[in-house]
This record gives sequence, structure tokens and C-alpha cells, in this order.
Amino acid sequence: MGFWYQVDLNAMAKFQSTKIIDLGSCAFRQPKATSHCKFIHGYRLKAKFWFESNKLDSNNWVVDFGSLKPLKEKLENQFDHTLCVDVDDPWLMHFQTLSDRGAADIRLMDGVGIEMTAKWCYGAANEHLDNGTSPNGARCVKVEVWEHEGNSAIYGD
Repeated sequence: MGFWYQVDLNAMAKFQSTKIIDLGSCAFRQPKATSHCKFIHGYRLKAKFWFESNKLDSNNWVVDFGSLKPLKEKLENQFDHTLCVDVDDPWLMHFQTLSDRGAADIRLMDGVGIEMTAKWCYGAANEHLDNGTSPNGARCVKVEVWEHEGNSAIYGD
């Protein structure tokens, strides 16, 4: 004998898709660190985005990956060949001088490192989707950013 019950899959299930995007080569430092992370250092960053929706679009997709090109451009503009600087970095004015003299392309951030990079990418992805590129209401629910194959950080719901 077995038990039989009916499950409403539409009430529980959601569709997900993922996309990996290279963010580029980025430098940053942790101004409060006591380790070598207090020095400017860089990584070739990569991010994986999880998209989710209760329903698929007319192509049976969660998101149209082709519609993510403007997001990819925004991510590359933020991170590729840039120096991300914490807005609270005590050396901020010196980094600004480097930028003013053409020696660094700085981006100010509310915190730096891969955790804050994942959070920034999460916000950028959902802003992109909110601008009408998701006819089925898809959302970015999670982002994982790697600074290299051994270290990553995740931000999401």
C-alpha cells in the first residue's frame, strides 16, 4: 500500500536560469584590514547570476540572455580596469588625485571586496530587470562573485 496525494506544482515551483559574466580585472583594498589585504591588489572577477520567475516568457525563458548585454556593459564599466575605493577609505583624496591625473580609473563604493561586489551586482541586475527587460517579472535572486577559483562570495535572497 502506498499513499497518494496531489501536489500543485505551480504553487511551489519556480523557474530558474543562470548566467556567468566576466566582470573584468579590478583592483581594490580593504582599508580596515590588518593583513596584506590593506594594500591595493587585483583580481579577474567573474559573477554568476541566478534569475527566477513563476512563469516563462513567450520564448519559454526566464530571461532573454541577449537582453543582458546592457547589464554586462554596466558591470564592465564598474569593474574592468578600475580601482574600486571604499567611500570611507582614509586615503580617498589620494586616490582621487590619481584619478584626476589620469593614473587610475576609480569607482567609489559603499564597501569593497567580493561580498560588496556581489551585492552591487545583485542591485545592478535587478535594476536592469526593473527597466522593462523582463516581461514575465523575473528577478535576480542571487549573485556569486569569484576573485579566483578558490574564493567567492554570495549575495541574495
